[in-house]
Amino acid sequence: MYPNLYQFLKETFHIEPWAFTQYINSFGFFVAISFVLAAMILASELKRKEKQGLLTPLEEDRLVGEPAKWSELLFNLVFGFIVGYKIIGAVTNPEQSNPQEYIFSAKGSWAGGLFLGLLFSGIKYFEKRSQALAVPELRKIRIWPHERVGDITIMAAVAGFLGAKIFDNLENWDRFIQAPISNLLSPSGLTWYGGLIVAAAVILYYARTKKISLAHLTDAAAPALMFSYATGRIGCQVAGDGDWGIFNSAYGLDQAGKIVEMPTDQFSQTLLQHPGFNQYLVAEYGSMEAIPHTFFKGISALPNWFWAYNYPHNVNNVGEQIPGCAGNYCAQLNPLVFPTPLYEIIACLFLFGVLWSVRKKIRIPGKLFGLYLMFNGAERFLVEKIRVNTTYNLFGFHPTQAELISTALFLGGAYLWWRSGRRAAEARP
Repeated sequence: MYPNLYQFLKETFHIEPWAFTQYINSFGFFVAISFVLAAMILASELKRKEKQGLLTPLEEDRLVGEPAKWSELLFNLVFGFIVGYKIIGAVTNPEQSNPQEYIFSAKGSWAGGLFLGLLFSGIKYFEKRSQALAVPELRKIRIWPHERVGDITIMAAVAGFLGAKIFDNLENWDRFIQAPISNLLSPSGLTWYGGLIVAAAVILYYARTKKISLAHLTDAAAPALMFSYATGRIGCQVAGDGDWGIFNSAYGLDQAGKIVEMPTDQFSQTLLQHPGFNQYLVAEYGSMEAIPHTFFKGISALPNWFWAYNYPHNVNNVGEQIPGCAGNYCAQLNPLVFPTPLYEIIACLFLFGVLWSVRKKIRIPGKLFGLYLMFNGAERFLVEKIRVNTTYNLFGFHPTQAELISTALFLGGAYLWWRSGRRAAEARP
């Protein structure tokens, strides 16, 4: 596993990388890539619908030729200073440090902050000056839906992160109460469904204000959402951020650290051999008997790590010490777990292919998004059966937060599919 670029370069090429590469987080990198790719897919689909006449532009009044405002220059100055202070400070820092502690500390480069702050502010000033008119004019500008993808992406990123943090802390309330500040600022601990719900609410409200058809917008977003989820899960798998499954004691590590089949269920014995990890799990689940695990041997045609994985160098530093490893991220899981992020990557890429292949065949607005909701709900509900998550006690049942939400999404998608078809039938002469 590679929690950051530093670990990737060190483990792959056996070199001592520049210290600043430790601040390039693997999970954050793949999340950023997922937003970029989702934006490209969404823009492509919106353009296709615009050519079909399904989406139209909105005229807005814009003041053209106005010089740069002091508020704009000040914003660019402050933003540039923060970016330069931290990023250039990280590049020029010759020593390793905890990335999370560095980001939220007062450490940085004053020279780098002033340089980028003045640069960003200067660029805005001369950009506005080159477009300035003797007398600013109020003009009507036609803006197409695909031209708003940049705004939609930024809103989705901000609202999605906040929603993911809120839902994760609600799901793990006991952990949050013990250390609220640490949990809020931690780069790990994100609930994807929370991000989806909050980001969707913000974007749908924005679309209504811009008079964009919600049915066509959500249909255009369906393939993008499925693909971005698969890409984000690559980050979970690469970083080993804790979104793994329950323990699978049918496999274990041999003396050389290779994943091999185990003849019998040795879950308890393996835990007792690693008292530190054992104490951590008992504190997490209450007792050794309550720790979720199973004994399952998969088909031999696939490698052993497909069925059970140890997530070496995971970003959460959970597990036992890796022999011979020194520094940060020297833990691995033993016993091994189901690599559920890998399963979701495969499933969601397949479902993206299905949505992409049928997007032009399903012509009734709203149906494609309904199909996406059903796919999303079914996929997540099934994988929850072997994932580690907090459960609730509801009328004798013990579902997880994700199971409740995925069930609601599946039912909502089925209703949307039925309702869209019914409305289309009623609209026919």
